[in-house]
Amino acid sequence: MVRPVRRILSALLLALLPATLLAQVRPQPVPGGVAALLVAPAEAPRPEVRFDGRPVLLEHGPEGWRALVGLSLDTPAGEQSLQIGSGSAARQLSFAVLPKAYPEQHLTVKNPKMVTPDPDMLSRIQAEREVQIAVRSRFRDMAVPRTDLELPASGRLSSRFGLRRIFNGEPRAPHTGLDVAAPIGAPVRAPADGIVSLVEEFYFNGKTVFVDHGQGLVSMVCHLDASTVEVGQDVRRGEQIGRVGNTGRTTGPHLHWSVYLNGAAVDPALFIAPPRPPASRP
Repeated sequence: MVRPVRRILSALLLALLPATLLAQVRPQPVPGGVAALLVAPAEAPRPEVRFDGRPVLLEHGPEGWRALVGLSLDTPAGEQSLQIGSGSAARQLSFAVLPKAYPEQHLTVKNPKMVTPDPDMLSRIQAEREVQIAVRSRFRDMAVPRTDLELPASGRLSSRFGLRRIFNGEPRAPHTGLDVAAPIGAPVRAPADGIVSLVEEFYFNGKTVFVDHGQGLVSMVCHLDASTVEVGQDVRRGEQIGRVGNTGRTTGPHLHWSVYLNGAAVDPALFIAPPRPPASRP
């Protein structure tokens, strides 16, 4: 019972801090980005807010209730809208999604079956895809005091989010995460407090761990050499959850980190906590 009590006390302490001191995501309303919209005044009760039929993460501060909306890479530029409330009292709040072009990345994979799988593997790949969509789309209704995240591994950022990927000359899905170059066995840490929602090995992703941070904010780390957690485990920011590996479809050892918000894969770089300033000397 120690860990849940510590978690509750931590949340209460954070609630006493001014909202300006709580680290937050850096909004960017583009495909693959995050839109931040005020949806109700601070004195109002918590509103019901949905985007494309899904509930969205809500933050409360002195300026009001703010909705954080994940925008998938295939979101068209132009006008989009949130639904606030339900039934006859529902209203629409429009916002603009700005265009963004992502560059191409050409990669060579030694195993051709990781580019064009055998037909008998396609049913497995589809089943794995459905499992992952379900896990990353869950909405666990709880307070999320911080919407910044920490980089799960130490190393150079080797491949950015949104790249249009071409494997062995064949176009494939865009890169929906951020890659960190690190050696096999390097520690992989939880980007923020959460609950481990899935530990599995997949065809393309290799050994994979999902951490649910609450209100539709979910992290996935994959290509692991090993996981060090179990489904249902409560983890804290910075706690080790696995080790860097070279499993699944890779071109070498590294960590792939994806972030999902209301089911949409969004750029993890928008969530990375700024570096702590050096301690002042007396």
